[in-house]
Amino acid sequence: MRCVTQRGAVAAVDCMSADTERTSERSSLPDSQPVIEFRHAGYKLPNGRVLLQDLNLVVRRGETLVLLGRSGAGKSTALKLINRMLEPSEGAVLVEGRSTLESDPIELRRRIGYVIQEVGLFPHFTVEQNISLVPRLEHWPEERIRARVAELLQLVSLDQHEFLRRYPHQLSGGQRQRVGVARALAADPPILLMDEPFGALDPLTRAEVQCEFQELQRRLQKTIVIVTHHVAEALLLGDRIGVIDAGALVGLYTPKDFMSATEPVTAAYTANVRMFEKLEGPG
Repeated sequence: MRCVTQRGAVAAVDCMSADTERTSERSSLPDSQPVIEFRHAGYKLPNGRVLLQDLNLVVRRGETLVLLGRSGAGKSTALKLINRMLEPSEGAVLVEGRSTLESDPIELRRRIGYVIQEVGLFPHFTVEQNISLVPRLEHWPEERIRARVAELLQLVSLDQHEFLRRYPHQLSGGQRQRVGVARALAADPPILLMDEPFGALDPLTRAEVQCEFQELQRRLQKTIVIVTHHVAEALLLGDRIGVIDAGALVGLYTPKDFMSATEPVTAAYTANVRMFEKLEGPG
């Protein structure tokens, strides 16, 4: 499998056959029961403006689902319904079989890792303090916390002796993003939500972090929902791709099926990919 490069869309297409095999294998697993469910879920603002409507969607254990759409399409709204940063105006959202409205929001969020575009590290905390935040809130023993921080820094390819005492302003963009992923994984949550997680990175760093993320997912097998407007990222990282437009889910595909879809919004995305293929040319 090739990782995404400056011509990311083309490289992502090269990954599809391997990703399709991985998705097929995962869907046949006995523990592939629903972990996240949207049942006719919708959300509207107090002024009545609808941001998301009649969303029906299931995310299964160990799956990486990418929600793809332009800015303002409703994909981040859907993500925030999962960890109850927003509450559905209609329908229901279930996490591990239970409505989010029946769960304590703090306890729910501690079971769900969350990574955002600007990372959101606390600037006055060291790398160690940022990563260990949730374990400390959960009153883990100090020895266990130190071991977990060391394990996670190794997992995201950061040397603990070099980075443990650094502050966010002393890190590069890619390093901050890696620390953000480590923090989201600190309490070993079964679910990971990622909202444009690589959007603030330059193209080459973005490619490196995406490749590292692929390896992490192969090792950890978390249930992941990623929001992006970047079609190459969707093809590269997703077991399935849900296309959201104007607050509605207009298509749900494997990466391979995505490339042959005829639905107009999805077809516009694939036309963009084909354009890069033409630029690359034969060989």
